[in-house]
Amino acid sequence: MSYLSQPLDAKVLQQAAIWVQSSPVWLCTVLHTWGSSPRSPGSLLVAMQDGRQVGSLSGGCVEDHFIREIAKGRWQQPSQVIRYGDGELAPDVSLPCGGVLEILVEYLPVSEQSVFYLQQQLKAVQGYQAMRKQLRLPEACSAIVPEELTGTTAISYQHPDIEIRIAAAPRLLVAGYSPVAHYCLEFAHALGFETVLLEPRENVLATLAEQCPPNTNVINSFPAKYLEQHGCHSNTAIVALTHDPRMDDLTMMEAVNTPAFYIGAMGSTRNSAKRRERLERIGELTKDQLSRIHAPIGLAIGSKTPAEIALAILADIVRVKNLGTLSTRPLLQDTLEQQLSTGVDSGSSCMI
Repeated sequence: MSYLSQPLDAKVLQQAAIWVQSSPVWLCTVLHTWGSSPRSPGSLLVAMQDGRQVGSLSGGCVEDHFIREIAKGRWQQPSQVIRYGDGELAPDVSLPCGGVLEILVEYLPVSEQSVFYLQQQLKAVQGYQAMRKQLRLPEACSAIVPEELTGTTAISYQHPDIEIRIAAAPRLLVAGYSPVAHYCLEFAHALGFETVLLEPRENVLATLAEQCPPNTNVINSFPAKYLEQHGCHSNTAIVALTHDPRMDDLTMMEAVNTPAFYIGAMGSTRNSAKRRERLERIGELTKDQLSRIHAPIGLAIGSKTPAEIALAILADIVRVKNLGTLSTRPLLQDTLEQQLSTGVDSGSSCMI
C-alpha cells in the first residue's frame, strides 16, 4: 500500500522533465531572500511560455509577473539572475513584509540533455543522491556532479559564479500509526516534508486506506527492520508515537545509528526515563546515542489533544531543522531582546 508523498520541489522537477521533451521551460531557483519571504532559498518553480507552471516563489505576485514576462519573450539566455522586491525589476510588485527575492532563471530548450539535467536534480531532491551544480552567468550549467548524501541544500553566489548543492527534501518517518501520528503526517506534508509511515500491524493496515492522510507513503514493515535495511538520509526526522515499547524501543535503537537530524519518542517524563534505562541496559546504547533522542518529544506548550501534541512535535522538529539543538539556539525571548538591543525593528518581520 502506498500513498506516495512528493515534496513540491520534486513535483516541479518531475513536471519540468516531462514538459521539456516537447517545449522549452524556465526553471527558477530562489537564491537568496532578505526580510520575510514565503519560500526559502533552493525553492523551485518551472514555467512554460503558455502560462502553465508548477511550484512557487512567493505568495503569487512574483509568479504572475514572471509568467507575463516570459510570454513577452524575456529571459532567453541559458541563465540569468533577477530580483523582486527592491523596486528595480518590477516597481509594482512587492513581497510580503517588504522582502526581497533573488532568483536564478535557467532557460532549458527541448533536448535530451535538458531532460537528463532535470532528472539528475530530481534524484537529489528525492534522496537518492545529492548533487552539486555549477554555472557561470549567463552560460548553461557547466557541471552537475554527485556528492555524499549528507547535509541540506546550500547555495553560493558570487557573481557571475553560482554553485548549488541539491540535497533531499526533509522527510518525516513515523514508526507506527496512531491519532498523534495522523496529525504529524498531515502537518508535516503541509510543511513540505516527504511523509513516510512504517506500519507492520495487519489490523491497522486494513483500515489505513480510509484513515491515513493523503500523500503519505505507507510501508508495510517493522520500523526497526526498515531502518536497519534501508537507513535514511540526514534530512530525516524519525518519530515513534505508539506507546508500545516493542515498537518504540527497537525503533530508537536503530534510529540512533542513522544520520537523522531528529529522533524522538512519545511518552511522559516518567515513561521516557524508563525507556532511557531500558535502552541503556538492554540496547547497550551509549550516553551520546541516548542524548540524540528527544523524549519526552515536542515543545512544552501544554498539549492535550492528538492534534495539539502533533503540533508540538512538528514545531520542535522544525526548530531543530532550522535553528539546531537547544544547546546551540537562543530562546525566542533571547532573540527578541537581542533584536531590541541591536536596534533591529522586529515589526519589519512577520512573527506570531
